[in-house]
Amino acid sequence: MIKLFTDSDLDGIGCGLVAKIAFGENVDIAYCSYRNLNERVDQYIENSENNDAKIYITDLSVNESVEKKLNERFKSGKYVQMVDHHKTAMHFNDYEWGFVQPEYESGKKTCATSLFYEFLLDKKLIEKNASLEEFIELVRQYDTWEWEINNNLEAKRLNDLFYILNIERFEETFFKRLTNSESFSLTENENLLLDIEDKKIERYIYSKSRQTVQTYIDDCCVGIVHAEQYISELGNALGKIYPHLDLIAILNVGTKKVGLRTIHDHIDVSQFAQRYGGGGHPKASGCFLSKDAFEKMVIDVFELSPLKRDAENNELNNKKVDQATVFSNKNGQYSIIYQVEEGKWNIIHDKKRLEVGFKDFQLAETFLKRNYASGLCPDSEAVSFFVKHMKKKEEEVIKNYETIVKKYIKKYN
Repeated sequence: MIKLFTDSDLDGIGCGLVAKIAFGENVDIAYCSYRNLNERVDQYIENSENNDAKIYITDLSVNESVEKKLNERFKSGKYVQMVDHHKTAMHFNDYEWGFVQPEYESGKKTCATSLFYEFLLDKKLIEKNASLEEFIELVRQYDTWEWEINNNLEAKRLNDLFYILNIERFEETFFKRLTNSESFSLTENENLLLDIEDKKIERYIYSKSRQTVQTYIDDCCVGIVHAEQYISELGNALGKIYPHLDLIAILNVGTKKVGLRTIHDHIDVSQFAQRYGGGGHPKASGCFLSKDAFEKMVIDVFELSPLKRDAENNELNNKKVDQATVFSNKNGQYSIIYQVEEGKWNIIHDKKRLEVGFKDFQLAETFLKRNYASGLCPDSEAVSFFVKHMKKKEEEVIKNYETIVKKYIKKYN
């Protein structure tokens, strides 16, 4: 008997499909998470009935205790093989039974499904399959987020379909397709279903963007939101809506999980996740909602107001180099970013000019948002602000907007 322990996401089930195609009914697959992997592997290897089973672990890594037990099992002559692509699991390469490779020699990022397929090919345990290889490439591009760079929407839609269907139905559907087709594609009905799903995701993201709060955790500026679905899409979208945030933490209290996402190359959320017992990719990771994490991500931020989104479609209050820009936050504080001279920008916040200066608008905006959770005011709000503080009528402010803004700045500059 062959036993496969693998993740319960798209890359994990990709490994499951590869195993079913390679081993048929001789493989038993356990779809796991970081939360239950160690317990399930430990129970399996402690059961003497499984002494002769060949164990594969893909797309997940066990803790130190189970790691030692697996090594003892291997040394006793039993088959153990771990295949992964997460940087946080690199130490498993110290074992003869461990194989972890985050990137190919070409620099292209790997996924567990691609590595597992290639491993079985090398061992002559599976035959080349063109349809399966097309499927694997979609899994790889989605799991590494390369699909967005390549604008490969089919990879994203494959993942969306995975979450619409349950694991059993997805596995059954695509096992038949991958073993009976010379090429891989989604059906017309699947694409129609996904079109409807795209609209649901769009509405869900808009709703959650209005519920996101901001705080600092471990020197990182973190956006926190509670959500139960569309984790990757939501994390990526919120990162773009609020690019001043280092990372997005998506909490599911019911499952006690935290999804971590970032759009920034200089942030590694897998390192952040490790502090709370998790791991994953530099831009997409997860961890447990431990007592410590619950205190920092739920209790400490409970009283915070959601972030204010930047206004859209403004005509007067825009982020232009040649004029000042008005921001405000949920605490009723107003700020103005303005250019003093070329290469020098200042901020007036809550009627006081900040001492710190900035070399461009973007740096000033990032500082303002990270420190005061401010958002771009809509035109109507900006006009009302100057009506109140410059003692002008609304019509006059609208007609002479830039002149009145400059007069306001002169009062504090």
